[in-house]
Amino acid sequence: ARRQRQMCIRDRNKKVLFIVQTAIIAALYAALTYAQNFLLPGTTSAAVQFRVSEALNVLALFTPAAIPGLTLGCVLSNLYNIGSGLPLDMIFGSLATLGATAAMYFLRDVKIKNYPLLSLLMPAVFNGVVIGWEIEVFFIDGKFNFVSFLTQGGLVALGELGVMLVLGTILYYVIVGRKIDKKIFKKVSE
Repeated sequence: ARRQRQMCIRDRNKKVLFIVQTAIIAALYAALTYAQNFLLPGTTSAAVQFRVSEALNVLALFTPAAIPGLTLGCVLSNLYNIGSGLPLDMIFGSLATLGATAAMYFLRDVKIKNYPLLSLLMPAVFNGVVIGWEIEVFFIDGKFNFVSFLTQGGLVALGELGVMLVLGTILYYVIVGRKIDKKIFKKVSE
């Protein structure tokens, strides 16, 4: 009975830790996006956006809590875009984040010389396709044009690639180098 009680407490603690990590990641993402948009208006929602908070997608390589955390953070940060005439971005941008972070988590062990390149490409792929489609269908005369879709999606993917391959890579190596992944994230993913 004691062992069963200890297991129950351990499970409850893991759930609480998961919720706490999710909330902290969501808050970090939203705060970084709001701060960037305050300091550099338009850089978080332009066609070629360089949203610094997107580097936090790297956290999906270390904890499953990053998947709902980053998705919720994206929803919260895109609330700002509703007032800018972009209400659909809250839905489609958040779905792109959900897909990208889930793919990153499932591909986290696929590495090229200890570098998770395939995972780091997922935000560019998902955002390029989803947001490119959103822009093409809802913001450019309502008709789908494949060449225009490739252009819009390519511009979105380009900004995402810049963030992930520069800032995301730096964040990844800081987390691994300082063993932050072992200190903070290990207990949730066990």
